[in-house]
Amino acid sequence: MKVVVIIPTYNEKGNIDRLIQILEEEIFSSIKNHEMYILVADDNSPDGTAEVVKKLMEKYKNIELNSGEKKGLGAAYVRAMTYAIETMQADVMFEFDADLSHDPKKIPAFLQKIDEGYDMVIGNRYSDGGSIPQNWPPARKAFSIVANLFVRIVFLRLTIHDWTGGFRALKKEVFLKEKNELEKYNGYIFQISFLHKVVRDGFRIGEVPFSFTDRTLGRSKIAPAGYIFDVLKFVIVTRIKEIIFGKFGKFLVVGGFGFIINAMTLRVLVEYIDWHPAPANLVGAAFAIFSNYNFNNIWTFRERRSRTLGMYLFRMIEFYASSSFGVVVIQTGTIFLGTALLGKEFYFIYFLIGTSFLLLWNFTMYNRVIWRKKSASQVQYCY
Repeated sequence: MKVVVIIPTYNEKGNIDRLIQILEEEIFSSIKNHEMYILVADDNSPDGTAEVVKKLMEKYKNIELNSGEKKGLGAAYVRAMTYAIETMQADVMFEFDADLSHDPKKIPAFLQKIDEGYDMVIGNRYSDGGSIPQNWPPARKAFSIVANLFVRIVFLRLTIHDWTGGFRALKKEVFLKEKNELEKYNGYIFQISFLHKVVRDGFRIGEVPFSFTDRTLGRSKIAPAGYIFDVLKFVIVTRIKEIIFGKFGKFLVVGGFGFIINAMTLRVLVEYIDWHPAPANLVGAAFAIFSNYNFNNIWTFRERRSRTLGMYLFRMIEFYASSSFGVVVIQTGTIFLGTALLGKEFYFIYFLIGTSFLLLWNFTMYNRVIWRKKSASQVQYCY
């Protein structure tokens, strides 16, 4: 595969020469099964970074320069990745800092993960031997750890350990799938937003632990106060949108309609025909399940909806089996147990309690089993 290491630069004249020599003479020579290239994405640095790169291009023929207006880290990566794919025919791209804070010796480990089938591989500073600089002030260490933990908890993605880092490798299909949504994230929030979308779309994520090293030349481009605000804003707003407008929000609307069908049938059969609440709930649930299946199929999970009659019927059988287990064991079981222990008088309260547990069961089964995603890497994208 053709691998392009993308290095964004702005006033990195003192670092880029050292980094490229290390990559060319110490790292690339040890990689035998990939074609290795470097793309410097320079934001018109006034210190002459581009001129240094041009001289290195005379010595090393696998280096290219992509210059553009300074609009932020995210904009530089979108511009450079587009160039790498369209002009250099890259199959895999690296995000790599110019200041030597990312360990170039870990590049082969990233490529091994790619070879194993991972779609994106991220550097991990927070577990399995990864680390942040010991010489960082306590406040900076605390911010780094807490900010990353905050993202993991709010997004409920605890298995991904490093959301804020910028040492990554990814297949071109990943970028092509997410490109249109990434163009609005120009700054450092690009890293969190990119990874969030990759996870959302079901790409396979790998991790490589590494020890982050603080820069020795130049200064960091991150403005701490602004970055903290951007992280809080993006994560909180994104999570709220996911809950309200995402699958779970749609699931709640569909489930609410099904709940009305179930509740009305239950009350009619119990209060007007004098049925026992347990069998009455089974009848109401049967009508609700049919409604829920069809609305979930055409709305909640529409991108994974059944497109043939055979798939529609097969999934309906799965849906009824999964929902029936929840209705019989969780919902109706709660009603039966409540009426047996406390009496029939409060049957509707038992129904509400059982329905709340049923809600969690159903969403988990619908999302992970019935309308489960295919791996995003199995989908072909064009550009």
